Amino acid sequence: MSWCCGRFCSDDELQWHLALKAHNYGDFSFAISQANSQFEDQGQVFSTPYATFIGVYDGHGGPDASRFLNSRMFANLHRFVTEDGGVSIEVIKKAFRASEEEFLQMVGRSWQSCPHFVSVGSCCLVGVIVEDMLYLGNLGDSRAVLGRNRIPGENEVVAERLTSDHNVKDEEVRNEVINQHPDDSRILVHIRGTWRIKGIIQVSRTIGDYYLKNPEFSRSPLYQRLFPSATPFNRPVITSEPSVGRRRLRPHDLFVIFASDGLWEQLSDEAAVKMVTRNPRAGIAKRLVRAALNEAAKKRNMSYGNLKGIPKGNRREIHDDITVIVIYLDHKFTGENFHCTNAPVDMFSHEPH
Repeated sequence: MSWCCGRFCSDDELQWHLALKAHNYGDFSFAISQANSQFEDQGQVFSTPYATFIGVYDGHGGPDASRFLNSRMFANLHRFVTEDGGVSIEVIKKAFRASEEEFLQMVGRSWQSCPHFVSVGSCCLVGVIVEDMLYLGNLGDSRAVLGRNRIPGENEVVAERLTSDHNVKDEEVRNEVINQHPDDSRILVHIRGTWRIKGIIQVSRTIGDYYLKNPEFSRSPLYQRLFPSATPFNRPVITSEPSVGRRRLRPHDLFVIFASDGLWEQLSDEAAVKMVTRNPRAGIAKRLVRAALNEAAKKRNMSYGNLKGIPKGNRREIHDDITVIVIYLDHKFTGENFHCTNAPVDMFSHEPH
């Protein structure tokens, strides 16, 4: 297995981090922790003279969809930014739409030889900072949380959630799914201690998962042999429509935490923001990952030291893969802008063939 950029944590071979690096409007810190036998998260930060791009892709069913997003989402964003002459909410939507369509084309070409592709998907969280504007797009339950001064000029820092989770553990999302499928009394099933759409999946919006979106795949004899317990669908039961928005950044906005749900399952928004506020910048993403792992270990009545001894795959019973990117906002938006052009920083693992 090889890892791109940064370095392993010396005391845990399933952790990786980049302590601190510059982006166009400040610094960022990056860290991951693997739990699955194959690391299913992907993440990237890319800084150009005009923007900083952040992506967190939390895969499920395998790493294929998240790896695809890691290779194509920024390229699609760049294409539409160039065509439209700048970043906008519509550009973000176009990039999500194009990435979904491209992955569907790949699955359509490959699924007869690689049938598991129809059940592979990914959450997708994207942020783009252009001067004093933050654009956000989200599918699934990765999350962006802002740390800001409660009152400008004072030191108290509060958490502000910038994205909505598309997960049926939330009542609002359950109601949304029920309203979209009024003729299906079994659209939500409570199984293994949680609500799932058709008893299968918790997230209601994703890239991929075409067996839940395209009846062609769910009715195929090949698919029925591979997934005998799955019920064919007549219409999509999940969507790929992102939540997209923008927020003007102000001087009292200090940082944004972009993270997969592996972090948020263990730490509240407030706890994560407090930790970033009270600690040095360098290595802060690793510190958040460690805090999440400590919480996961406590829930199983074990120490962090014992957790580190559990191999990948088995560790998934205790916590999920975790990706954390902390973007500091130093508000270099006007005048002599600080232009930091660097190669993309990608966090991912690649299993050798």
